[in-house]
Amino acid sequence: MSRRTQRVQDAAGYLLHSAPWRETSLIIQVFTRHHGNVALVAKGAKRPYSVLRPVLSAFQPLSLSWSGANEVRTLTRAECAGIRPLGGRALMSAWYMNELLLRLLAREDPHPVLYDAYDAALQQLAFQQSAASALRRFEWILLNETGYGLGDDMPDFDDPQGEPALRQSLRERLNALLGRPLQTRKVLMELQRY
Repeated sequence: MSRRTQRVQDAAGYLLHSAPWRETSLIIQVFTRHHGNVALVAKGAKRPYSVLRPVLSAFQPLSLSWSGANEVRTLTRAECAGIRPLGGRALMSAWYMNELLLRLLAREDPHPVLYDAYDAALQQLAFQQSAASALRRFEWILLNETGYGLGDDMPDFDDPQGEPALRQSLRERLNALLGRPLQTRKVLMELQRY
């Protein structure tokens, strides 16, 4: 049985994770609006003068093109589609969201509503607005979009009185799904010792 080569042009997406592959390439995991999580090989991306090297940055909106018929496709083009200046605690929040997407979403399962929630949370973090509100909204939408929602109406994420109970409820649900602690949580706990 032969597989048809898939060609995707200019898909809106974000880099979630990258890992070295061979001498000059990277295997990247991207989250796209219409294709979900996709694994791509970025050939030559580690070379000093590669056009991909400065573009493939986490938390920055990208326009991505790829082709291939295998589980890991070949990145053919990547362009920056905007800038999200994140720093300090906002970076830890963004890494937390990336880890949730990598651990809870099936490969190539599109979630446009969740993509929009991720994009909105990154914008909120970039403008140094309430990280707690951004994370609770993202977690709530993630659980509902993947079928593990609480079944309630959308709460007021900006209510400081209701935030602790909402955070506890969402964390319990996420921990039950994940089965083991997130690495970002472990790193955050280690950093708090200093």
